[in-house]
Amino acid sequence: MKTPFSMLVTVAWRNLWRNHRRSLIMLAAIAIGLWGMIWMTALMRGMVDQMIDDAISTLSGHIQIHAPGYLDDPSVEHTIAAVADNPELDKLLHSPEVTAWSQRIRVPAVIRSERDVYGITLVGIDPQRERGLSFIADSVVSGHYLESVNDQHVLLGRKLVEQLETKLGRRIVILSQDPDNNIAERGFRIGGIYDTDLQATETTYVFAGIETVRRMLKMGSGVSEISLLGHDYRNVDGLAAEVRAVAGTAETSTWLQLDPYMASMLDVMDGFIIVWFCIIFLALSFGLINTLLMAVFERTREIGLIQALGMPPGNILLMVLVESSIMLLIGLLAGNLLSWLTLLPIRDGIDISAVAQGLEWAGMSSILLPAVKTSDVLLANGIVLVLGVLASLFPAWRASRKVPVEAITRIWQ
Repeated sequence: MKTPFSMLVTVAWRNLWRNHRRSLIMLAAIAIGLWGMIWMTALMRGMVDQMIDDAISTLSGHIQIHAPGYLDDPSVEHTIAAVADNPELDKLLHSPEVTAWSQRIRVPAVIRSERDVYGITLVGIDPQRERGLSFIADSVVSGHYLESVNDQHVLLGRKLVEQLETKLGRRIVILSQDPDNNIAERGFRIGGIYDTDLQATETTYVFAGIETVRRMLKMGSGVSEISLLGHDYRNVDGLAAEVRAVAGTAETSTWLQLDPYMASMLDVMDGFIIVWFCIIFLALSFGLINTLLMAVFERTREIGLIQALGMPPGNILLMVLVESSIMLLIGLLAGNLLSWLTLLPIRDGIDISAVAQGLEWAGMSSILLPAVKTSDVLLANGIVLVLGVLASLFPAWRASRKVPVEAITRIWQ
């Protein structure tokens, strides 16, 4: 006898609520389990994304172009042609594939104030092109940002200003080496002070107009590096291949190659999500299987009776699977709603300033922004639903295997 599917759904729905307490406990477990998956993943994604974004904005970009040997010896001798001297590269940088780009002069230097001397990295920048590409413009907290490539002032990090025992508007001297291996020296006024999450950044980089630095170092038209941003930090290989094709003999590196630590963090995060989801589901699966087994056991006589009346074993198996699916779908709906309600209030970030100083080595800021990705939510729901149905096959199979006469007399096989 063929049983209509609508009847199976109706019977499964009624069976689900025959023991309200047990069903509600299982639904709560599914909802909380899914909430734990999405909540923890959102926090971890936010932490890793923020670390990567901070690393990319700290002069890295998605892709960089350097002269061969520059990364091993970042001296003024290793320069590449400016963008204006490479028409093919200039065309690519102005294409829709590139969202921002800039060229820089970056050399080792020494900074001297009235009180102290420190080793730094002097970076000559184009102030307008750095907007949207790096952290510099948005991190100025005192004074003003550089106005042009010929600006006579410099930007210093807040921590470096403290170490040099100087202040805004005071004069400092920067020394480096020109292409002829002679000392290049110039005095600057501190025009602005910037503040970042990492003190190492504040004590390392000093920024000045690129043309001012070029005159100081007695350089030609070359630059130390060209940095650019694409649309997605995860997919940079295609754009990198296009850059290599027009960059000539220059070396093209992605942020994954420039920052192996952050690249490994991305891989670890992707693996962590799968492991975390599996751990949560394993905990849920034991409860789900136990709930369905108990439900089948309590209805042993009933199952035997409907078999005796002509319902085939396949329909009984399907009925238990439908009951499991209904429970999973209700639990997933509640879990998604709970996740949304708990993540919504912290969409602007969680203040972790109390522990941020201890986590500074990892590149974390004082505000943690959860990152809810559609792919992670779909993956969590899919794992619970698909594996949940698979886990329900055993109780369903046990129910379909019952012999009607023995089931009616409550003999458990």
